[in-house]
Amino acid sequence: MFFRVLGNKAGSESPVRRLHAAAVAQSRRPELYRNLGVPDTVDGRFELLTLHIVLLLERLRDLPAIRQDLFDTYVSDLDGALREMGVGDLSVGRRMKQLGQVFYGRAAAFDAAFKALPDDLELREVIARTVFRGEGGNAAALAGYASDCRTSLADGPIDSLLAGCPAWGRL
Repeated sequence: MFFRVLGNKAGSESPVRRLHAAAVAQSRRPELYRNLGVPDTVDGRFELLTLHIVLLLERLRDLPAIRQDLFDTYVSDLDGALREMGVGDLSVGRRMKQLGQVFYGRAAAFDAAFKALPDDLELREVIARTVFRGEGGNAAALAGYASDCRTSLADGPIDSLLAGCPAWGRL
């Protein structure tokens, strides 16, 4: 249910909508859940979507307007997903504030971990703490995937990225 409304709104032809849809599609990949042990829960899905959005936002550092539009689309679709899941209007604002704080915390943690690469210890720790909540999963494999995505996105042509075809890493 969490992903049902994400990426399905009017204006899906825009570069930002295509990018967001690509992040949603990638974060839905069954291999991430089946092979890497990401929990197939609302929290697990949120964490994977957030990771992919953070990776895209990092790649878009030189395009601040598109970067902001992608973030706004992410937030808007989270709002819609909460409403579809039955969160009442009076609670949505508080929940969105909490999700915003979580997002900024994750973004800062990933940014610091990315700066430490190629040493992936910090990235593995961030993933173990956030995605897996310290319970099971394969943080090392997911960290390798995230690092590979980061490199592939950086090396991929911006035109392909904006066409909604990001060069994600290998699974």
